[in-house]
This record gives sequence, C-alpha cells and structure tokens, in this order.
Amino acid sequence: MAASWRLRCNLPLVRYFLGFGSGRSLGLSQGAAAWTVGRGANWRWFHGTQLLQADPIKILMPSLSPTMERGNIVKWLKKEGEAVSAGDALCEIETDKAVVTLDANDDGILAKIVVEEGAKNIKLGSLIALMVEEGEDWKHVEIPKDVSAPPPVPKPPAPPQPSPQTQTPCPARKERTVGTPPRLRLSPAARNILEKHSLDASQGTATGPRGVFTKEDALRLVELKQMGKIAEFRPAPGPPSTLSAPVPPQPTAGLSYPRPMIPPVSIPGQPNAAGTFTEIPASNIRKVIAKRLTESKSTVPHAYATANCDLGAVLKVRRDLVKDDIKVSVNDFIIRAAAVTLKQMPGVNVTWDGEGPKHLPSVDISVAVATDKGLITPIIKDAAAKDIREIADAVKVLSKKARDGKLLPEEYQGGSFSISNLGMFGIDEFTAVINPPQACILAVGRFRPVLKLTEDEEGNPQVRQHQLITVTMSSDSRMVDDELATKFLETFKANLENPMRLA
Repeated sequence: MAASWRLRCNLPLVRYFLGFGSGRSLGLSQGAAAWTVGRGANWRWFHGTQLLQADPIKILMPSLSPTMERGNIVKWLKKEGEAVSAGDALCEIETDKAVVTLDANDDGILAKIVVEEGAKNIKLGSLIALMVEEGEDWKHVEIPKDVSAPPPVPKPPAPPQPSPQTQTPCPARKERTVGTPPRLRLSPAARNILEKHSLDASQGTATGPRGVFTKEDALRLVELKQMGKIAEFRPAPGPPSTLSAPVPPQPTAGLSYPRPMIPPVSIPGQPNAAGTFTEIPASNIRKVIAKRLTESKSTVPHAYATANCDLGAVLKVRRDLVKDDIKVSVNDFIIRAAAVTLKQMPGVNVTWDGEGPKHLPSVDISVAVATDKGLITPIIKDAAAKDIREIADAVKVLSKKARDGKLLPEEYQGGSFSISNLGMFGIDEFTAVINPPQACILAVGRFRPVLKLTEDEEGNPQVRQHQLITVTMSSDSRMVDDELATKFLETFKANLENPMRLA
C-alpha cells in the first residue's frame, strides 16, 4: 500500500539537534506564545512528537452501477480498529439496483467510520471511512479538513403533536334565543309555496325525513290559512343597525340534523388515527424503478402484439425430463425459445443508443424477478448458446441472488431482451413496460386448458383439449415495427410448439 509522508518539524529545532545550537536556548513561537527550551527539554519534546505521520487512506462512496447517483450504508461488516486484508468485505451498500458488498483493495486497519450504517442518500465520492497502515496509531486519525461533515443518520419522525392550526374544532351548538323561531330545512317546493302565501315553516310541523319541511307540509299550512285558523306571517322588525357596512351572514346554529363537517387535511402521525397517515420510505430500487418506468412510457413509442401458443409438446417433453430427474420449468422453455428466435432474427436483438438502433453480438435475456424491494432483472448471458438445463440452472441461481440482494452489477446491467412471466400468479395475459434501452419485452400469462374442434388423421371432427398460453410483446416502434414484431411472434410460437427445435 502506497502512502505519502509529511515531515512535521521545525527547521531551527533540526539545526539545534545537528549541533548548531549547542549551549543556547531555542525559542519556539506558536501563535502569540513563546517558550525558551533547554537542550534536554527539546529532546524530550521532540521524542514525544510524531515526526512522520502517514496520511489516512480515504474510502469513498463508489459508483456501483451506471445509473447510481447516491447510495445507502446498510451495514458495516468491520469495526473501528479491526485489521482489514485486501478482499475483505467492509460494508454493504444499497445501490439503485441491489445491495452490494464493498471490498477492501489493500491491507490496513479501519481507523474511523465517517458515515454510520443506516445513513441514506450518500453522494458518490463522499468520504465514508478512513484506513491506516498496520502499526500506525489509528485511534488519533483525523478527518481531512477538505472533507465535508458526514450526513446525520435519519431518525424516524416522531408523531406530530396536534396543534390548534391543524385541529378543526367542532362548532358549539348555540342556544336559541327565546322568541326566535327555529330554522327548519325546507324542500325547494315548500319554500316556493310558503313565500307565495306569506307563510313561515315555524307555523307548521315538518314531517319529512330527518326533519325536512316538505311540499305537503306547506300545502297543509295553506289550507289552514284559507280556513282562517292561522294568520299571515309577518316577521318582527329587528333593532336598527348602527353599522353602515352590511354584516356577513352568520352560520346557522342549532340545527336538528347538522351536516357532517369537512375532515381536516391529513398529516403524518400515528397509524389508524383520524386525520393522519403513515409515510412509507421508498427504497433506492423503487425510486429508480419509478423513474425508469415513467421515462419509458413517456419517451418510448410502445406497440403491442399478442399470440396464443400451444404448450402440449412442451409439457410432454417436460414430463419426460422429470422422469430422468431433470427439473426444468415452462418458463425455461420460454426463455430458450426467445433466445433461439432472437438468434434467428437479429433485427430484434437491438438496443437504442440515443440516435438509432444498435445490433448486439450476443443474446442476453433479462428475466424479471419480484423481490421485497421491487422488480429486478438479472441477465442470462449468451442464452442462445445454452441448452435448457443450463438455462434452468442459471435462472435458479440468479433468482435466489436477486431475492437475497446479492446480485453483482454485471449480473443485472445490460441485456438485449426482457421476459416477464406472471403466469405463476394466475394472470391470463398482460402488457409490460419496455426496459430501455432494450427494444422489446415479452409478457407471459398462465397456461390454461381450452377445448378446440380439430380433425383426426381420417378427417373426422373431434374435440380435443389444448394447453394454451398467451404472450404479449411490447416493442419499441423506432426499432421494431409491427411487421417485424409479427414475424418474431410467429417464429417464437413455432419454436415453442416444437421443442425439438430448442435442443
């Protein structure tokens, strides 16, 4: 390990030890203070000071994927003061794709952890730790002055205390003044009748639902007025107002059936508490997925084509392989059929580089795997050169590493064609979003039994059961037009329905 050394000494002091200052005192000034030190004191001071001190080795936040801009420290695997050898795992870093282990490049001692585990959104190139060579004093290592202070580890937000501004007080019910007629809820027809005949609803009784004064109640008052049993209603004059400006109308109080209040604006707080919600922090993986899907749907012209494939022959071959203790899935046959088709039709095995399509030399199939942190697509490299067993083994290994968050960057970066299979979740058919810069993605549904009318060898009609599967290909129209996509699906269907072609 290469290290730079700094000579920390005073030139007059060096001259003194070389004999030029014998018999004289040495004045050492530091700031506004000065000391007169004899020869013996000078030696003791010089002996207790580190003359040569190695610069600490900086460990910076690395770029672990092409699209990574920030990273999270998940866990430190080494402690301060612990010896580190080249190749040892220092910490786990969550990138925008997976959780990757950061390994040490040299031997030494982990002197100081600058960014504690749990810290999020650490910029690339930021200092996260310091190392020193073996034998050096790691306890007194200092953070270089040209490095900014580490970001604090975010703490879970405390539930906010309710404030008077966020609370919506329930209106107090005012007592009605004696002599003031109660305000009733009138239907439109009743209001028109009462105004026409100069009557008031307080002179009658409301019989409608929830205390509504209906049209029939108003007509009953009109009959009583015509019979002379009630007089015309004349509102009592109110006290003269001394205000020149009109007084805004006051809200009606004392209703028998008040309308429900508008709920307050939701704020972060305790779960299941009224008027609050719980914030769910998004992982880096989900943030990148959201960003890339939005860019794909807004910038890539998607075109869709669907076909039904008969899996009868595939299921028969799969049963024969199981008898020989060879475990393969239907999805493995689909991956193999897609790889063979891409090799036969290299015009679909392309990516978009910003200006035009770019043909790829090998067929690399990206297989979508659902994890707790989001969807990730590990890649089966050179899938066209692998047989069905090699593809099955690769899918099992990559899927487990994806769910455990142990994928290496080269295992999920790149790819020329994607396959997303939701058939195992009972989905008949669906459409998938293209993963740029790839040109296509194949969405696979479940296989299902379907009765079809066919003819036997003698031409007699008969009903037979077929196992059909629906596949939908989303293609980038800038590279794969409708005609090319149609030919691809036709060839893919022929390869999948004749598994001997996949050998």
